[in-house]
Amino acid sequence: MENNKVWSYISISCKAGYIQSGEFSVEKSIKEGRAKLVIIAMDASDNTKKNFNDSCTFYKVPIVFFGTKEELGHRIGKELRSSIAVTDEKMAEVIRRLFE
Repeated sequence: MENNKVWSYISISCKAGYIQSGEFSVEKSIKEGRAKLVIIAMDASDNTKKNFNDSCTFYKVPIVFFGTKEELGHRIGKELRSSIAVTDEKMAEVIRRLFE
């Protein structure tokens, strides 16, 4: 896995409007079927990780644990973010393949 490529695709996705961030927005995207990939910061709380893992499993949304809250927020031009959702099918697939 190439971290720089992952960060680049996350930044591109954000600029294209394909990113939802923050717990409430990401959770809503999952439930509405708009989230195609969920990325959770490695330093998110255990409760946050469990809640998103359970939600993604139930709604069959791929989930990965990557980066820190500071890094996720920085890459999308926000403050600390523990979760983001990619809402574009093709971009989510490209990012997900980088984790394989």
